Amino acid sequence: MDYKPDYQVLNRVPHAYLEVSGYKAMSRKSTSDACKHESLLFTPSPYAAQAGYCTPTAHQRLVAASVPTPASSSPKSKAKGASGPQNRSTAAFPAPLVLPGDDLAEESEDSQQGVSEWLKMKERNSVTSRKKVVYVVAPPATEDDVDFIPTWSHPEMPNDLVDSIAAPRFEDLMKYLEAFYHGLMVEQLQSANLSFTSWEEGSSIVGKGKAKFATPHYIGLNTFKECIRIRTRGRAGSAYTRQLNLDDLLDVAISILPADAYALLLLIEHDLFEDDDDEFVCGRAYGGSRVAVISTARYHPVLDAAQNVERNHAWPASHCAAYTRACCSEAVQSRPPVKKRSKIHRGGQRKSDPITLSSSASSSVGEIRLRPLEAAVSAHAALPSLNSNNSPVEALSGLWLGRVCRTASHELGHCFGIAHCVYYACVMQGSASLTEDARQPPYLCPVDLAKLLRATGADANERYRALLAFCNEHTDTHLFVAFAKWLNCQLGKTHS
Repeated sequence: MDYKPDYQVLNRVPHAYLEVSGYKAMSRKSTSDACKHESLLFTPSPYAAQAGYCTPTAHQRLVAASVPTPASSSPKSKAKGASGPQNRSTAAFPAPLVLPGDDLAEESEDSQQGVSEWLKMKERNSVTSRKKVVYVVAPPATEDDVDFIPTWSHPEMPNDLVDSIAAPRFEDLMKYLEAFYHGLMVEQLQSANLSFTSWEEGSSIVGKGKAKFATPHYIGLNTFKECIRIRTRGRAGSAYTRQLNLDDLLDVAISILPADAYALLLLIEHDLFEDDDDEFVCGRAYGGSRVAVISTARYHPVLDAAQNVERNHAWPASHCAAYTRACCSEAVQSRPPVKKRSKIHRGGQRKSDPITLSSSASSSVGEIRLRPLEAAVSAHAALPSLNSNNSPVEALSGLWLGRVCRTASHELGHCFGIAHCVYYACVMQGSASLTEDARQPPYLCPVDLAKLLRATGADANERYRALLAFCNEHTDTHLFVAFAKWLNCQLGKTHS
């Protein structure tokens, strides 16, 4: 999807998603726990060529990640004058998988945005001495007149774990974003004082008595200066009783944006919708307006089975060769080939050869020297399976937190003008489903990292160390344990 300064959507899932995505379950569900992820795929899947995705060449990726200098006048000179992190190996930054149903397999309009294109964007906002704070807003409170609203964020599922799995702590999300956007101030917007209240049709007067119905078409959201109407809807068969309108919540975010804010993220616990065609949406950013809203609702682990979300093959194990083959097999056999699109100009398609986990080198794990992705997969595989009925509640809470952290960093990235990534597996990739979302990494690829470092003025190693410190505080969370190994490899690579 091309970057549009006031329109970015993550996980916009069509109404028919759960029905049309049945092939994703296949037979691999029964073998997921037994998989050892012994071979990894660093290139796009075999399905990518059939879908029309053309992999960029090494030179194209180098040029895309290069920060031009005043003396640079050609792509070749820009590449020579590149600055910033230099470890761009596929061992650290593999290609996007491009599996059936993925954003890059379905979207023909995604185009490349290198650092040079990003710098030339007229709509891009620069960090300045007056606008340099990233604000994060906690989920709104609920006033007594609408005390039924918290029930809307409770999944309608007969599962004992619904109430046992702790929701992501706001403080943990704040700490993660402080590390991810190292170099900028990341602060909670304490003055927002948001609270849900009743809405009187045709009036903005708030709190006029107890709401008569537990399913109102509108509710109010009080800010420190006004009450804004929020549309709601119920949807038959949905995991949640009622959803809130995303566009209305983005209006709230814009209305409370402080004068010194570079960007603002509003966290919502309720399920969201955007229009009648949506089953749900997880988040969206108005890049030009520097605001984003994300929901934690659909990332609740109790919904994983119903939403075809794979836990044991979530990142980094999403690059497991056996898993990608299972994802591709049915679609490759049943879908006719399509004409290749020029998503990446003259990129060509690299051969999709898996690499065996034990036959590589770069960072030590025991007696074996592993490269970044391989080290991350080894760490992931060493932890207890999350598909078990006896999975620790703490690990499932961490699973939920990791998903929210990744989405929050993605949406705020759009506020920096960063478009969906097509060069590498990257946290800034677009997501066509929650299935794909779980497969994506938490890191920025070399192209998008160069953009962020240019925007924030941060040092790549200092940023990696800040992220590593956060991950080391969450040793019961698969994503952060794996990310810590990946980060250690990157820091070791730089120091060697």
